[in-house]
Amino acid sequence: MAYPFAPRLSGETIQGFKYFNALGNLLTPLHEVGTERDKAGNRKLFFDQYAGLILLYFFSPVLTSLRGIQQASGLRKVQRLLGKQKASLGSLSEASSVFDAEVLQGVIQELGARVTVPGVAPSDLSKIATLTAVDGSLLPALPQMVWALWLDEEHRAVKMHLAFEVLRGIPVQVRVTEGNAKETDQLRLMVGAERLYVVDRGYAEYKLFQDVVDAGSSVIARIRDNGVWTELESRPLSEQDKAAGIRRDLIVELGGPQSGKVLKQALRVIAVETGKLDKHGQPEVLLLATDRMDLSAHLIATAYRYRWSVELFFRWFECILGCRHLLSTSHNGVKIQVYMAIIASLLIVLWTQHKPTKRTFEILGLYFMGLADADEVIGHIDKLGTKQGASP
Repeated sequence: MAYPFAPRLSGETIQGFKYFNALGNLLTPLHEVGTERDKAGNRKLFFDQYAGLILLYFFSPVLTSLRGIQQASGLRKVQRLLGKQKASLGSLSEASSVFDAEVLQGVIQELGARVTVPGVAPSDLSKIATLTAVDGSLLPALPQMVWALWLDEEHRAVKMHLAFEVLRGIPVQVRVTEGNAKETDQLRLMVGAERLYVVDRGYAEYKLFQDVVDAGSSVIARIRDNGVWTELESRPLSEQDKAAGIRRDLIVELGGPQSGKVLKQALRVIAVETGKLDKHGQPEVLLLATDRMDLSAHLIATAYRYRWSVELFFRWFECILGCRHLLSTSHNGVKIQVYMAIIASLLIVLWTQHKPTKRTFEILGLYFMGLADADEVIGHIDKLGTKQGASP
């Protein structure tokens, strides 16, 4: 959020600390991270305190820089919340390289586990309850970020790779790499058991499909129009399948003599019309490959359409990072900032019991600035249709 004024930084311009109670002792294990490097025993800023300051930075629009965070750390309210004295600018700058960002993955997973699955309708969506959309998004990088390789020496970028659980509406895994990192390699590092991954054709690598199945999960993936297969069976289409635009439902041996050797089992290929025209003026048809033999063809098509939820999350994520500069240019420092932004998103879901929106982020920011009252925040949450709002 960008504001045309800069309120005076004081205890009155930063409030709403009771919202941080949702964290409980979640950040406490971070306290010891990085202490092994403190040989002299004189460290005054610890990872849990630094993480708390970064969260305050996200929710308080009045804080716009590392120096602003340093000033806020001198406020009595902030010190009571985080249990620390005022941090020096040097210690805040050093923190991005001292504290291991990957430790925050545990916080992301624990917060995600607290988000309950909302009721779903129609009931057959329960068959794809673990549907997880995966994609990558580029974040702008500065010229001095030499590690953030992308197109060439003049064009640098950071890439965020996200696994987004669709029905709960939350990110469950995230990785941060240089811009030219291969997305298929990052999915291999994120893949877990008992998930149904849905991906676009940028992930259409048959060895990756097999790696997902071998990990105890399943995949729905768009494959290229020139895909090669040997048809084993043509499955009948129901009226619901036809109404959903399904043209064919095949069981196949996917791949040619070389590419097909990596697959240990037959797959299904679903051909579905999108309702649009291709570049030749013909009805556009997508080819979807999956190992799930138990799902109806129309449900597979529905699951693929849900892949766009990860794109919507990227747009929302810009509300948090879009108008704010990077607090660090190191790889580890950027990861800390991205992971903490994901944690901030999860906190909003837990506070409101609703997916985060730009309006929700704005009202929380105004509350933390002291410009919105607690009842106005609760009123906004009630309008979201939640059964019970959090008390600021």
